[in-house]
Amino acid sequence: MLIVRLGRRLALVLSRGVEVASSVVTPVGWALLILTPACLVAGYALGWVELVTVGFALVVILILAVVTAIGRSVFTIALDLPHSRVAVGDEASGRVTVSNPTRRRVLGITVEIPIGAGLVELTLPGLRGGESVDETFEVPTNKRGVIPVGPVRTVRGDPIGLVRRELDWTDVVELFVHPRTIGIPSTSTGLIRDLEGSPTRDLSPSDISFHALREYLPGDDRRHIHWKSSARAGTYMVRQFEETRRSHIVIALSLANADFATEEEFELGVGVAASLGVRAIRDAREVSVVVSERTPEFAKRKTLAVRPLSTLTPTRLLDDLSLVAYSEAALGISDVARVTGEQVAGISVAFLVVGSTTGIGELRAAASAFPAGVETVAIVCDPETVPGLRRVADMTVLTVGYLEDLQKSLARTVAS
Repeated sequence: MLIVRLGRRLALVLSRGVEVASSVVTPVGWALLILTPACLVAGYALGWVELVTVGFALVVILILAVVTAIGRSVFTIALDLPHSRVAVGDEASGRVTVSNPTRRRVLGITVEIPIGAGLVELTLPGLRGGESVDETFEVPTNKRGVIPVGPVRTVRGDPIGLVRRELDWTDVVELFVHPRTIGIPSTSTGLIRDLEGSPTRDLSPSDISFHALREYLPGDDRRHIHWKSSARAGTYMVRQFEETRRSHIVIALSLANADFATEEEFELGVGVAASLGVRAIRDAREVSVVVSERTPEFAKRKTLAVRPLSTLTPTRLLDDLSLVAYSEAALGISDVARVTGEQVAGISVAFLVVGSTTGIGELRAAASAFPAGVETVAIVCDPETVPGLRRVADMTVLTVGYLEDLQKSLARTVAS
C-alpha cells in the first residue's frame, strides 16, 4: 500500500511538473532539450570533442534560460478604460498602471495587452520602492462590435526564446463600439401619417375623442349618459367615442446578406435602425426593435423567428446593435415583417430597414404582412443612389445614401 501511495504521489508531482513545463517552455526550448542530451551522448560515443563542447554549451544556455524565468513578481498592475462605450470612429484609449509596493527596486518588465485579435506590447522601466508608472495605449474603433481588452499579462523569458513565463494580472474588459447615429427630431419618428393621439375608425365606449350619441344599451356606463339629449329624445342617450390610436413604433432590421449589396450598406442600415430607436426611446414612445433570426446550419427548415433587442435605454439598444451581423442564414425582410406582424400587437408605424438589393415587390410583400392601418416606411440604404422619397401603394419608400440623409427624408415624410 505504501509503495502504491508513493507511486501515485510521484505520478501526480510529475504530471504537475510536465504541465508547468509545457506552459513555460517554448517549441524552441523543447527542441533544445532534445538536442542537448543527443549531442552529449553522440559526442562521447563517437569521440567528437566538438560535439561534446556544443552539448555543454547548450546546457549552459538552458540553465541561464531557466534562471531568467525563476522569481516572483512583487509589483501590482491595474487596467483602466476611461470609456467603456464609444461610437465607430471615436478615439478610445486604455491605461495600464504598474506600481511597486515594496521598498526595494524592481527591474523593468514587458507587458502584453491583447486587444481583440491584436496585441499591444509595452516595455516598462524599473521602479524604485513606492513608485508607479502609467502607460496609455490606443484601441482601434474603426469597426462596430465588442472588443475584449486584456487580460494584462507580464512576460518573463530569455533573449533566445527558450522559455516564456506569462502571468495574468487583470480580468478582460469589454469595449462596446456602437454604431454611428444621427439626431432625429422627435416629430420625425411619430408623425408619419400616424400622429400620436390621432383617432381611428374603431369606436369605443370611453376615450377622449367624441364621435356621436346613441341609445342606451344594457351594460353601458351610466356616466356617459347625455342627460340633455336624453330629455329631448325621451330615452337614455349615451356618448360614443372614437378610439384614440397610441403610437407603437416597430423598427425591423434585416440581417440577411441577400438584402444588402455590400458591408457598407449593412453598416448604414444598422446606423439607421439605431438612430430611429434611440430617438423613439428618448421620446418615451412605445418602440420595438427586431432583427432577423438565423436558421441553424443543419436545420431542415428555416427558422421563422425574430430577435427583439432591448429598448429599456438607448445604451442597452446600442449595446445589442453592436453585436448584430448579417448572414446567409438570416431571414429576409418579408419573413421578418410577417413574423413581427404576428407577434407584436398594436403596431402603428413600421420601419423596414434594408439595402439596395431588396426589390419593390419584396418590400410590398413585407408591408402587406402587417395588419391593416399600419403605416409602413421602407428605408433603403444605398450609398450609390441619390436620396429620394416616393409612395408605392400604401407604403412610403425612403432611399438614403448617408446617415445624414435620414433626417431630411423623414422631415419630408412628415411634411407630406
